[in-house]
Amino acid sequence: MNHTNCKEIKYQIVYKEIKNLYIQIKNGEVIVKAPKYINKKYIEKFIEQKREWILEKLEESKNIEKDREYTKDDVEKLTQKLNIIFSELVQKTKLVPNKIKIRNIKYAWGSCSSNKNITINLKLVDKSDEEIRYVVLHELCHLRFMNHSKEFWSLVEKYMSNYKEIRKNLKNNR
Repeated sequence: MNHTNCKEIKYQIVYKEIKNLYIQIKNGEVIVKAPKYINKKYIEKFIEQKREWILEKLEESKNIEKDREYTKDDVEKLTQKLNIIFSELVQKTKLVPNKIKIRNIKYAWGSCSSNKNITINLKLVDKSDEEIRYVVLHELCHLRFMNHSKEFWSLVEKYMSNYKEIRKNLKNNR
């Protein structure tokens, strides 16, 4: 459902089986993902509190230049790196995905489905091996914890003690 409250910030609410309320800016649209028990008044207040951030992110999404074109060579290059990194980390962690896919996704560096399928963002081809390794490890850890709990982050840290620094670099250089 679409809402136009909060002084011209248009947003869509998606109720889900989740614990926290969060805002996603996707293709220039504001999507509010909310636990089923949260009411619209609370969501409106939340949108208003995050107003500056939302407007900033909407402006950024307008200014993003057209994505660079990725070639078969880019896919091959990333595939080769991923084969090595996945092989090494699967051996270390004993966490094994069903499938690994490479896609040009806009919302994240990687994702892990409940079916234990991992998707890696093709844009990682332009990142360092260390950053690729972090994303692979992050997604592998989701095979054990499908959330970002303390246990999840402890597992990431067990295999990569400097993950916070790498994660910060990835976030800052999107």
